[in-house]
Amino acid sequence: MYETFKSLGLENFSIHINNRKILNGLFEAANVKEKSVDIMRTIDKIEKIGKETVIAIFKDDYKMEEESINTIVSFIEIDGTTDEKIEKLEALGIDNELYTKGVEELKEVIKHIRLFNVPDEAFEIDLSIARGLDYYTGTVYETFLNDYKSIGSICSGGRYNDLAGYYTDKELPGVGMSIGLTRLFFILNDIGLIKTDKKSISDVLVISMVDDLSKSIEVANDLRNAGINTEIYFDNRKIKAKFKYADRLRIPYVIVIGEDEIKSGVLTIKDMQEGTQEQMKIEDIIEKLK
Repeated sequence: MYETFKSLGLENFSIHINNRKILNGLFEAANVKEKSVDIMRTIDKIEKIGKETVIAIFKDDYKMEEESINTIVSFIEIDGTTDEKIEKLEALGIDNELYTKGVEELKEVIKHIRLFNVPDEAFEIDLSIARGLDYYTGTVYETFLNDYKSIGSICSGGRYNDLAGYYTDKELPGVGMSIGLTRLFFILNDIGLIKTDKKSISDVLVISMVDDLSKSIEVANDLRNAGINTEIYFDNRKIKAKFKYADRLRIPYVIVIGEDEIKSGVLTIKDMQEGTQEQMKIEDIIEKLK
């Protein structure tokens, strides 16, 4: 994950790491194991909804005892450097085998991250990271761009020992991650790391002035078959709104199809940048736009 984002030219990002065994062991020790899935989902939202709301959910929805709530909240609020957090996890004195194993796994992951020369400023232990999917069994992680934290994680995943059990009787443990491409490309474009001369995905927008869209679909197919990225405007709105849509998405050309165009086979194409329009047959439009 570190090498991927560095190779993309991103600098100010942080990989947040936790371990589900630590959380599960904590819940066992706090006598709330039967509510662990719900609790972890709630913990996963703490950055979005805040601590007080999380506490209220624990108390009102999950009917948890105050001592259990305090234990879990105190755990989540552990702070400091990476090594200080490890020390505080060990110092909690939680007598639970699963919890202890999770802390040891976390220590091992941190050790090897450093051996791979990932600097400490690029990762951190984040005890609120739980990951909503239930099949994670060990290490879990989320990646944030520090200047764009409001859009959430752009790369997440973790360890799953039992996932293959849904599909086969073989034991096939694994580890994986997924990248939120929509979020990532938005950021890469915003900071100028994506270089492109095109301002729009679509080269042309086809607008129909009649209810029957048959001709518009035919024209769009011809354009697409010629390798021209084409979009059809399907909403039944006023012509001004349709052109405004093309302008907002920076689509360079608009083809207008009305009764006259359907009868004559000559289409109206408007250059949105120049504000000019021409009457042309479909083959001439293809030649113009290619």
